[in-house]
Amino acid sequence: MKLYEYARPELFADKKILYVHGFASSGASGTVSRMRLLLPQAEVIAPDLPVDPFEARNLLRQVCAGDRPDLVIGTSMGGMYTEQLYGIDRICVNPALHLADTLLKNNGLGKQEFHNPRRDGQTSFMVTKGLLEAYREVSDDRFSGDTAADTDRIYGLFGTRDPLVDCFEEFAAHYPRAIHFDGEHQLNDHAFLWSLLPVIQWIDDAQEGRSRRVLLLELDDVLRDTRNDLPSGEAFKVFHHLTQVYDTYIICREDHNHPDRWGEKLQWVDRHLGVPAWNRVIVGNHPELLIGDYLVSRQPCEGFMGTFLRFGEDPFRTWQDIQTFFDRLGGQ
Repeated sequence: MKLYEYARPELFADKKILYVHGFASSGASGTVSRMRLLLPQAEVIAPDLPVDPFEARNLLRQVCAGDRPDLVIGTSMGGMYTEQLYGIDRICVNPALHLADTLLKNNGLGKQEFHNPRRDGQTSFMVTKGLLEAYREVSDDRFSGDTAADTDRIYGLFGTRDPLVDCFEEFAAHYPRAIHFDGEHQLNDHAFLWSLLPVIQWIDDAQEGRSRRVLLLELDDVLRDTRNDLPSGEAFKVFHHLTQVYDTYIICREDHNHPDRWGEKLQWVDRHLGVPAWNRVIVGNHPELLIGDYLVSRQPCEGFMGTFLRFGEDPFRTWQDIQTFFDRLGGQ
């Protein structure tokens, strides 16, 4: 499928998103292009940041005061600035919270070329020791706002294969919504679709007070093929499709006498299902007692108050059967 076929025009429709680019980039980055393609009804504001960090931060504060964006998304250096824009819903992707140190480790001194075209036509700039100290001073202002009141307004996304920045533990010590995703330092199509876009949906749902029907999916022998420890057939694709329409949770059962296996299952969910499954795992052996609209399992669940779908038997033998059933419901 082409990328435009994944567009979500309903997300952030008629609202504003401020994108804050990374080091040596601009508002003409590939991430901005993806955002405008996949969120066609949102207004994406993407200024070119001044090289000087104090000027850059002041510009962002002016944009927030004047344009009043509904969401701020920042990557790398932009994630550092985004963290400091308190009082707004925001997403920090691989935030470079210690930018000066990161630049020193990666030969960032001297002449640098901009990765993307800039409105002022500049193609290069100089990184001096003085500029590094300015970056360090701005970085030192991280977590300086009322983070206790801000914890529900910020997410951090951290690529598991990022060779440049790893600030997960530091971010998580201040904000609980710190999430690993399968990706590197820069966002590609896969990371944008399956890691960033779900978080944008969560924020949009919260802003709109939008509730979705609750769908419960069993892990073993439904999402996970226990014979080879991989997602079952079309599970990954259909799971991500369903999370766009339903409030989806994963049920993990295990022998009560083997508590060590619970952690292994949680790691499997993080590794194979990614961001849409974050904080949506229910550990327990009695799913029939859970409150939900739909439950998909291979095991009998007598007493479940919602609609039970017995996976592996007619008419729900395959994941395609499951998707067809829910597509016909249209979110009901």
